[in-house]
Amino acid sequence: MATLSAQPRFLSSITLDRAAKFISLEAFKDVNLTAYLYSHRSKEAITDLSVYSVPELKRIPFKDAIASKAYTPTKVGESFGPTWSTHWFKLSIDVPKEWAGQPVELLWDSNSEAMVWSTNGIPLQGLTGGGGDTRRVEYVLTKGAKGGERIHLLIEMACNGLFGAGMNTPIDPTDENRYFQLSTVEIAVPNKDAWHLYFDVQVILGMAKELAPDNPRGQEALYVCNQIVDHFSRDNVRGSLEKCLQIAKAFLSKKVSPSSHFVAAVGNCHIDTCWLWPYAETRRKTARSWATQLRLMEEYPDYVFVCSGAQQIEWLSQDYPELLKQIQVVAKKGQFQPLGGTWVEMDCNIPSGEALCRQFLYGQRYFKETFGAYCNIFWLPDTFGYSAQIPQIMTLSGCKYFFTQKLSWNNINKFPNTTFTWVGLDGTKVLTHMAPAESYNALAEVSDLTKSLKNHRDLAFSNSSLLPYGNGDGGGGPRRDMIERLRRMKDMDGIPRCKMTGAEEFYDGVAKNATGLQEWKGELYFEFHRGTYTSHASIKRYNRKLEIMLREIEIVATTCQTVGRDYVYPKADLDEMWKNVLLNQHHDGLPGSSIEIANNDINAIYKGVETKGMELLKNALSCLHPNENGAHHLQGYYAFNSLGWPRSEIVEVPRTEWFGCSQYSSDGNVGYVHVHHENAFGLQRVSESAELLQRVHGHAQNDDLILENERVKATFNQQGYLISFYDKHEGRELVPQGLPGNVLVLFEDIPLYWDAWDVEIYHLNTRRGIRSSRASLGQVGPLRASIMVEHDISTTSTARQEITLDSVSARLDFSLSVDWNENRMALKVEFPWDIRSDFVTYDTQFGVIQRTTTFNTSVDFAKFEVCGHKFADLSEHGYGVALLNDCKYGYSCHGNIMRLTLLRAPKAPDLHCDIGHHEMKFAAYPHKGTFHESQVVQEAFQFNVPLTVRLVGTSLFSVWGAKNVILDTIKKAEDSQDIIVRLHEAYGGRAVFQLWSTLEIENVRRCDILERDGEHIEFDTRGRVTERIVLNAFEIITLKVAIKRRATNDPADQWVVL
Repeated sequence: MATLSAQPRFLSSITLDRAAKFISLEAFKDVNLTAYLYSHRSKEAITDLSVYSVPELKRIPFKDAIASKAYTPTKVGESFGPTWSTHWFKLSIDVPKEWAGQPVELLWDSNSEAMVWSTNGIPLQGLTGGGGDTRRVEYVLTKGAKGGERIHLLIEMACNGLFGAGMNTPIDPTDENRYFQLSTVEIAVPNKDAWHLYFDVQVILGMAKELAPDNPRGQEALYVCNQIVDHFSRDNVRGSLEKCLQIAKAFLSKKVSPSSHFVAAVGNCHIDTCWLWPYAETRRKTARSWATQLRLMEEYPDYVFVCSGAQQIEWLSQDYPELLKQIQVVAKKGQFQPLGGTWVEMDCNIPSGEALCRQFLYGQRYFKETFGAYCNIFWLPDTFGYSAQIPQIMTLSGCKYFFTQKLSWNNINKFPNTTFTWVGLDGTKVLTHMAPAESYNALAEVSDLTKSLKNHRDLAFSNSSLLPYGNGDGGGGPRRDMIERLRRMKDMDGIPRCKMTGAEEFYDGVAKNATGLQEWKGELYFEFHRGTYTSHASIKRYNRKLEIMLREIEIVATTCQTVGRDYVYPKADLDEMWKNVLLNQHHDGLPGSSIEIANNDINAIYKGVETKGMELLKNALSCLHPNENGAHHLQGYYAFNSLGWPRSEIVEVPRTEWFGCSQYSSDGNVGYVHVHHENAFGLQRVSESAELLQRVHGHAQNDDLILENERVKATFNQQGYLISFYDKHEGRELVPQGLPGNVLVLFEDIPLYWDAWDVEIYHLNTRRGIRSSRASLGQVGPLRASIMVEHDISTTSTARQEITLDSVSARLDFSLSVDWNENRMALKVEFPWDIRSDFVTYDTQFGVIQRTTTFNTSVDFAKFEVCGHKFADLSEHGYGVALLNDCKYGYSCHGNIMRLTLLRAPKAPDLHCDIGHHEMKFAAYPHKGTFHESQVVQEAFQFNVPLTVRLVGTSLFSVWGAKNVILDTIKKAEDSQDIIVRLHEAYGGRAVFQLWSTLEIENVRRCDILERDGEHIEFDTRGRVTERIVLNAFEIITLKVAIKRRATNDPADQWVVL
C-alpha cells in the first residue's frame, strides 16, 4: 500500500536562514560547522608571553623593541592603551609533539591592528582583531610541524582598529583613551576539509541568496545547501564532511558558458594615506597590509595584487627595506603590480594644474626607479570628483587607462556609464572603467559578481567588468576566504565567469574587444562630499599659497642658474618640498576630512615647507639683485614679476627716509607706490612716486561711503554692503536695485551623515543674515582708498574687513579676518549682479569649465555647490563680473547671485575643524565683453600672485602673439641643465604663439610631463624666438629648452632693468 512521503515541505526563507547559521561565526558556533574548523587548539602551548608598553605614544623600530629590557609578563584578558600607543609582545610557542606533520597557525586577537615579526627583524604578517569582514587573526606558523619545536616571535600591537578609534562611529572624533583587550592567544591545527566545506557553502549560499527566485540554478543552490546541512553530523565529523564535500563538488563543478559576462578580479588594498589615523600610522598600515599579501602570494601562486601611491612605497623603503626587497621579487613575477602613476591618490578638485602634473612626475619616476616601468593605469578609486583636465594630464604622463568607482556614491543622479571613453577639456580621450560592483573594497562574494553584471551600463559595447576586492580604506587587503571563493567561482554555471588577474590585462582586453564605446565629455562631477571644497580652511589656504611659492622659487632659481651666476639650483630642497605638498593633497588630507591629529600633521608639514620656501626665495631673489656687486647706483626697491605678461599695480614698500611715496598707510609704516612692470618674468626697479596720472578717492556722502577712481565708483552703506558698483567707462550699474553685495550670510550646515564631507542641498533653505555690521572710512587715496567694516557674525564669531580700490584698477578687493567659533554653520559671501546668464565660467586646472545657473534638471540642481579655483565669472553678451579669491574653492552661483563659501564648522571627524582665526581675500572684477573677451584669467593670477618687492633683473621667457596662452611653469629639468617651460591655452580657443627669450636658445623640444623628449621646434637664427606654435583649446604644452651658457663678471650684464 502506498504511503505519503515523510519529507517536509521545502521552505526557501527558512532554508536560507538555516544554511547561514550553519556557517555563522556568531550564532550556534559551538555546534555548527565553524566549531570544527580547527581539529586541535592549545592555549598552553604559549609558554612565555611578555609585553613592553612603549612610552609617550612613540612608534619605535624593531631594533629598539627587541633590545628593550622593560618587558614584563602579561596574559590573555589584559587590556592595553591608550589610543595610538604601541605595545610589543614577545612570545614563545611549544608545538605539541603529537601535532607532528600537521599545519599549525597562531591565533592572535588583540581587538586592534598588529604585526607579526620574526626575531631577526623581518615583518611577517599583519593582523586585524575584532569581528566583522575585516577580521584577520590567524598567522601560519608552519605548514608541517616537526612536533615539539619551540618558536619565538614578536608582535607589535597598535592601539587602533583598522578604521581608527572613533567615539561611537568610525568617523566620529577619536576616542583618545580607548583600551584594547588581548582576548585570544593560542595555536591551532586547521581542519582542511572543514575549511573547504566552509568556503563551498559560502559560495553556494551566495548563489541561493543572489539569484532570482525564478532562476533554476538559484533554487538548486538552495536545495544543495539544505542537503549539506542535512548530511553533516557532529557524531561523525570526518565521514559527514566527506559526503558534504561530494554534494558541494557536484554543484560547483557545473561550468558556465564561455560567452557569459567576464569579471576580472583584482586584489587591492586601498590605504588612505591619512584619514582616521595620522601619517605615522599609515607607514605601519602599509607594512602590515603588504606583508600579509606576500604570505597570500606564497600560498596562492595565481593570486595577483595591485597597489598605487608612490609615497607609501617610499615609506616602506625607509622603514621596512627588507619587505620592499620581497615585493620587488614578486613584482618581477607579476603577482605584485604597481599602478596609479601618482605620488599619492590625490584629491582632483583642489590641486592646481601644475600640482597634478607633479603628482605624475614624481610618482611615475619613482615607480620606474623602483620597479623598472612606468604605470599605464591611473588608478583612483576613492576621491571626490575628477577634473576635466585629467585625461590630458594623465596621457601626457604615460597613462592610457583610467579607473575609479566613486561616482557610484552619487546621491542624486546615477552616472550613466560603466566602460566608456572619457573626453577631457582639450579633447584628449582615455579608456575608462568604473567598477559596476560599486566598491573598491569588495569581499569577492557571489553578490559582487552578480552586481558586476546587473549594474553594468555598457553591456552592448563591452562584456567585461573589473572587480577590485580586498579590505581597504584602513588597509588590510584581500583575505584567504576571498581568494578561496574566487577560485570556486572562476568558471561556475549561474554567475559570471571570473578570474584573478591584473588590472592592465583587463584594460588591454577591453581595448581590444570593446566596440562603439560611448563618450563622456568634461568633468566627472561627484554628487556628494561637496563640503570638502571648504572644510579646514587653513589647509586650503596653505595649499594655494605654497603652490604659488614653489612656482616662484623655481622661476627665480632657474633664472639664476641659467644666466651664469654662482648659484646652485636647490633641486633636493624643491623635490622634498614638492613631495610634502603632494603628500598633503591626498584625498582625505587636502579635502579636510581627516581626524584632528592628522590635520595637525598636515599643517605642521605645510609650515615647514613655508619656512624653507621663504629662505629659498630670499636666496634666489638676492642672486638677481645687483647690490651684492657693490653697484651703488642700482640700490633701491625692486619688484619681481613672476607672471608672463606686463602688469600695473600698487605695491607696498617699507617706509624709509630715502624713498618717497605719494601715500602712506594709516599707521605710517608702509608706503604705496605705483609700479608699471613692462615685461614678464623679471625684476624692475621701483621708482619714487612722481606725478600721479591716475587717482583714487575715498569719501563719505550722506550716509554712504564711496571708493572711486577714473574707471569705477563703488558705494557702500553703513553696514558695509555694496549698494552700487558703477562702471564709468561703460555707463553701467552692476548692482541690482535692493540686492546689495558683500553680504555675509549664515546657513545651517547639518548633513545626513558625513559631517566634514557633505553640505546638502537643503542648507540653501536656511539662509540668515549675520547679527550686525558697521562700516567706516579708511584710507582716502590717492593711490589706494579703503573702507573698514566690523562684523558681528553671531554671539560667538566676529570679523574685520578692509575693502580697497586702487587708482590703477577696476578691481574691488575685500580682505576678511574672521574669528570663527560655530557649530555646523556655513559662512558665505553674496554678490548679486545685474547680469543675466545661464552659465558661470569657473577656473579649473589649466583651463575653465562652464556650469549652469539654473535648477532645471536633476543634473543642474545636483551642482548646487561646485568647485572652482581662482575665479568664477558671470557674463552676458558685452559684459561680465568675476568673483576672485585667494584661498577658497566652494562656489554656489544661481540665477544672478554669486556666492563664495568661506567657512564651515563640522564636528566630525575633527571636533575643532575650522575653529579659530582665518585670513582670506576675495575681489569683484568687472569687465567689458564676455569672459572669452576679457582678461579675467590674468587678473585672477595677479590677485593671487602679487608683485614681490625686495630692497636691493632678469627675464628668461615671454609669450608673443597670443594673450590666451598662459606661461605657467619655469623649472630646471629633472635630469639635465635644460629648462622646462609649461604653457596652456586658457580661454577655450585656438592659439598661435612664439616663445621669446632674452638668452640665446640652443635647442627646443616638445616633451611630456615626465620630460621625455618629443619633436624638435625650430627657432630664429639669433636664437631668441621659436617658430609659431599652435595650441588647441585648453591644450597643455611642455617645452624643454637648452640655453647657451654664458658667464660674466660685469655687474651690469648680470641683470636686466626692464
